[in-house]
Parts: sequence; structure tokens; C-alpha cells
Amino acid sequence: MSILANYAMNDNIEPVMNSSKETITQKRINNAKASYNVRNVPLDIVSCVLTGDVQPNAGDLVLATVTKIGQHQRIELGSGRRAGLHLGDEIIVCFGSRYAPDQFEAFVPDSLESCHLVAAGGVAARSINRHSKMKRATEILPVGILADAQGQRININDWAIKPMATEQPRPFTVGVLGTSMNAGKTTTAAGIIYALKKQGLKVAAAKVTGTGAGLDRWKMVDAGADIVLDFTDAGLVSTFGVPLEQLELTLSCLMDHMSAIQPDVIVLEIADGLYQKETAALMASDVFKSTVDQIVFAAGESMGAKKGETLLEREGYSVLAVSGAINASPLAKREAQDVLKAPILQPKEVGKMIYDVLLSEQLITDKITQLTSVKSH
Repeated sequence: MSILANYAMNDNIEPVMNSSKETITQKRINNAKASYNVRNVPLDIVSCVLTGDVQPNAGDLVLATVTKIGQHQRIELGSGRRAGLHLGDEIIVCFGSRYAPDQFEAFVPDSLESCHLVAAGGVAARSINRHSKMKRATEILPVGILADAQGQRININDWAIKPMATEQPRPFTVGVLGTSMNAGKTTTAAGIIYALKKQGLKVAAAKVTGTGAGLDRWKMVDAGADIVLDFTDAGLVSTFGVPLEQLELTLSCLMDHMSAIQPDVIVLEIADGLYQKETAALMASDVFKSTVDQIVFAAGESMGAKKGETLLEREGYSVLAVSGAINASPLAKREAQDVLKAPILQPKEVGKMIYDVLLSEQLITDKITQLTSVKSH
């Protein structure tokens, strides 16, 4: 059994409580709106729900009823479509925590009492804080935790990808970090992917940390990445509160599966900002440092851009370029460029810069020869 699986097993030990099992029909499961975060679970294994005095674990699948519409008026399905929510709708989501300065702070509840939908990708949690621009969180009432025919609760980690042995050398890897949520990290990552694909390269991408939702993943898919994974594929509905060792295992697992397709470049996005606890821990990690070759930093203004560059250099990283939301303001760019060492570039320009680095280091010589040969014929 993998180390990653062992972690999940330790986290998912069921407390001895006065819980009960209630049979549920497959028709009811099929009629429920199944969220993005449960997309990897074959729902035909559901046989019953656990109710009563049962304590949820992060990643447990739960059938819940929408009781009050708040901030989230839609739920993202596994296909990526955002389905409208109505009072009385039954949804299938995962228990998990959330850290989102622009939205909610929320935690896995300790019972099946009423809680909240805190992310469109399908996260059930107890919201304790919200940004002033956010409405109150949509309220949901758990029907029960989904379980199989043996009465064992179903968790997304049960269907997670596992670490795999690969003899392939680690591809050239770019890490995209930023000042905070909405700094433009995903837009930057997508622009890099697009530019590299236009040069004929094979590109893999992953979002390593964050809260389970597909929006960022779909942007990378739409940019042309040959494979896109995220931490939910590795069995985590959220990385908020996850120990560093498990984050490192998740990173390694994602890298294994991306490396297996032998891409020319891997693009990694790390959620939130450098001061966020899990991001800060990962940035200081020797595992992460040995995984990435270049860092691209996304920022919205000059002070954040400079501070980010300084923090990253202090950790031993070389910042290849600054990009992200700062590109929206020519004045902010000029102000920042006066104090930055790294150039401020549009995302696609960063992609071209990475391509030039690959050429200069002779990392894609064979690929260029192949492409030239194909074009000549």
C-alpha cells in the first residue's frame, strides 16, 4: 500500500459512535447533482448512507439537500458545467476545509448538522469567516455520508491516483506562484502552456494546492496541455491544513503521473500567496526545491511583486519572470520594473522565454530536429 494511501487511512479512522445505515436507491444517487470533486468516484458503488452520530472526515462523499441559496447559486459538475441550484436539490459533494481570503474560511464539521457549500467544485464545510463582498454561504443539510455495500464510507482518496515508479528523467519544470488569490497565477500558467504548445512541445500541468474546483484546471486544458491533474486526483479535496509531508507526497505523485507521458515541460501552479501557511511550507521544502527548475511569479502591484521576488530569492530560487494581474496596469508595471531584477512579461511572453531557455540548455534539441523533419516533408 502506498504511503499516500496510508496517510488517508490514518485520517479517515471512523470514530465509534451511534451511527446507522440507511439504504439508498441508485435512482436517487443518479438524480443528485454530483460535483466536480467526486468525478473520479464510480457512484454505482453507493449502497447506503451513514446517518446519526457520525463524524465526517475530509474527503468523505456526502449526499446533502440545499436548504438556503447564498453565495454559491450553482454547482460545478464533473463535466465542468455549472448547474443551477434550487431549494430542495440534492447534491453530492465532499467534506473539506477552505482557505480563500477573497471568499471563505471554513472547516470540516464534527457532525452531520447543517453546514455550507463553500466552493462551487463541491466542498461541504462549516463557514466561520467570509470576505465582505461575499454573501452568506449557501446552506446545505447532509442526508448522510455515502457508503458501499459493506457500510464503509466512501472517500475520494479511495479512488486517488497512486505514486508510481518511473524511469523517465524529470522533465523541465516551471513553478507558478503568486502574491495571493487572484494574482493571475492560473492565467499565467495557461499563457505559458499555450505558448509552449504553439512551439510544438508536449506540456503537462498540475495545480498542486488549493480548494477542489475545476475552473483553473479547465483553463489549462483549454490552453492545450496534454495532461492536467490537480490535488483532487491525488485524493485531497483541499490542501488547507494538510501537513507538509503529505503535500510533498501529493506533489511527487502528480509529478510521477505527468512524467510518465514524457512531456517536454511541466507547469505547476501553487495556490494562494507566499504567506499562506501551506504555500510557505512548500516553498521552503527541499522536495519542492528539487522539483522546479524555474519560478514565475504572479503579482497585482509593485510592492507585492518586489517582496515576492525577494522572498523567493531568499529561499534560493531564481525568478525567471513576473507576470499576472500587474500586466493590467502599465503604470504599475513601470513602477515595479524599476525595482525588480526579473522582467515583467505577458503570460505568453513568459512561455516564449521558457522555450528560449530550453533551447539554450539544449533540452529540446531532439524535439526541434523532429519538428523540422516533419515540416520539411
